Amino acid sequence: MAFYRSIKEGNLEEARRRFRPINKVDMGILSDDELRNLKYHFIISVALITRYCIEGGMEGEAAYNLSDIYIRSMDKCQKEEEVAILLKEAVDDYTQRMHIIRKQNRYPKAVILCLEYIYENLHTKISLEKLAEITGLTPAYVSKLFHKEVGKTVSEYVTAKRVEAAENMLKYSEYTCLEISDYLCFSSESYFIQVFRKHTGYTPKNYRERFFRTHWE
Repeated sequence: MAFYRSIKEGNLEEARRRFRPINKVDMGILSDDELRNLKYHFIISVALITRYCIEGGMEGEAAYNLSDIYIRSMDKCQKEEEVAILLKEAVDDYTQRMHIIRKQNRYPKAVILCLEYIYENLHTKISLEKLAEITGLTPAYVSKLFHKEVGKTVSEYVTAKRVEAAENMLKYSEYTCLEISDYLCFSSESYFIQVFRKHTGYTPKNYRERFFRTHWE
């Protein structure tokens, strides 16, 4: 259960390290139909994740609402591979939400609002002015407070989170480098490649060649 504890603790790196996709060899047979069998195990996994997150401090209503969203999305999946990708997304989503929850006692409310907004809006333009608007503070004070509490500037933090999102998209989707760059609001594909390489040591192309859906190989 170390995997579920890492989600409960909001430890994204550990959760990703311990994540193992549902596979045909290890899982029990709940249905003779392979896709339906995988979906049943998806529901079991999400139920366990939900329970652990509630134990870790996530509000029950929020946890179950999130569970419902993923189960409805899973119900639309037509391929086993789609179910596996969705489970990875759910693991990351729950874990990052738990990370924010566990930081709530450490960070001021304004910083929590910023972190939540950034997490939910990586695909849109994020400005100090917008963060100031949602916190009721001035842009200059938001910038100073965020850097003091988080240890990174808003720009540095947003970039790091966008790179993390890009890593997942490169590993678990077939979006092109340009599509990922546009979706995550990088100013250009060339800038995205430059930033990605700085953070990971790989170009997006090389990263995908090495890690693309390695759990299916």
